[in-house]
Amino acid sequence: MGQVPVISIIDDDASVRVATNRFVRSLGYVTHAFASADEFLRSPQFKTTSCVIADVHMPGMDGVELQRRLRVQGSRLPFIFITAFPDEGVRERALQGGAVDLLTKPFDAATLIKCLDLALAGAGG
Repeated sequence: MGQVPVISIIDDDASVRVATNRFVRSLGYVTHAFASADEFLRSPQFKTTSCVIADVHMPGMDGVELQRRLRVQGSRLPFIFITAFPDEGVRERALQGGAVDLLTKPFDAATLIKCLDLALAGAGG
């Protein structure tokens, strides 16, 4: 049996971060939650993460910028974005950067599960 995938959740909204973390953990994944992209990048979990679920709009570095920076460094880490403020331009940039999807808050649990399955299948997870 393979190693359990590690999912990192990055959202500056504590209630969304906690709820998403609990839900993803209930699916059997190892989870880590972060209030910012910088906090994630400084963490030891950065190197063991199998997939990122990130808010698009956060103070400091936003989710799409985090994805862009990691791609420039050669990372293929799959991203699932979430947002309370859907915007077609942001959606297009995220998907062009290789995101699995951009979900609008509040998002459907079944949709998030489908996105995780796609992300981890693509990551060999």
